[in-house]
Amino acid sequence: MTATPLEPLDPGLYREIVRRALAEDFGWGDVTTEGVVDRDQKARGVLLAKSRCVIAGLDVASEAFRQMDPAVAVTPRRADGDWCEPLEVVAEYRGYAAAMLTAERTALNFLQRLSGIATLTRQFVEAAAGRIVILDTRKTTPLLRTLEKYAVRVGGGTNHRSGLDEGILIKDNHIRLAGGVAAAVTRMRKANREMPTEVEAQRLEDVDEALGAGADIILLDNLSTPDIIEAVKRCRGVAKTEISGGVTLARMPELAATGADYVSIGALTHSAPAADLSFEIEPV
Repeated sequence: MTATPLEPLDPGLYREIVRRALAEDFGWGDVTTEGVVDRDQKARGVLLAKSRCVIAGLDVASEAFRQMDPAVAVTPRRADGDWCEPLEVVAEYRGYAAAMLTAERTALNFLQRLSGIATLTRQFVEAAAGRIVILDTRKTTPLLRTLEKYAVRVGGGTNHRSGLDEGILIKDNHIRLAGGVAAAVTRMRKANREMPTEVEAQRLEDVDEALGAGADIILLDNLSTPDIIEAVKRCRGVAKTEISGGVTLARMPELAATGADYVSIGALTHSAPAADLSFEIEPV
């Protein structure tokens, strides 16, 4: 759970996803465009911000246009991570009008979804004011996790584990099956000492059990603010602490002041409202 420098996504991570998205939309053909627009008509199109947002996924959106028209000329006006104001041009495209029209909705769907995640993440990061690390979760859209976690990084957040093989997190169901917090942590540490062991605690008694068993990170799940502060005191110098559950923007200043190391927020990816962007096209 360490922040990594923001680097562009490898096209290999999204090229096939974009191809499948276009195929889903295209079906047997874009009957409207084929009936209205000449195949050789050229056009200029712009991606336009309609609300204030943090842009994320511009390369993914552009890939949709390129797959429909490999010769399309792409001129970015803004970059991933930039705040954009209403009516600000994000990117410009010049090429075949029919190809642009066919790719438009797929491009916007990706850009609006990822920019919405980046915008919400940036709001949480700014509310945290550097006092606590903002983490995402695995509550992502199936098959889009790589893109959505990238959008979290664009917004200034930090990725938690991307898959079950990337970290140990003992949750309540594991605990029940193992017979308790201490039993679950003890069994996990015997099985795997290469990764830090994180365990969920729903009460202060769970925190004590986890510490006694040697947990490295304690996930404070839906604890009250006073209990979070007490748990952080008990864990200081022994284990890291992560807040989870009931996290809102309004609570961020309060939670950031508890002294916990991390706060994980499922809403970053499962409930972020799509950013409002549009694609405007004109003949040339």
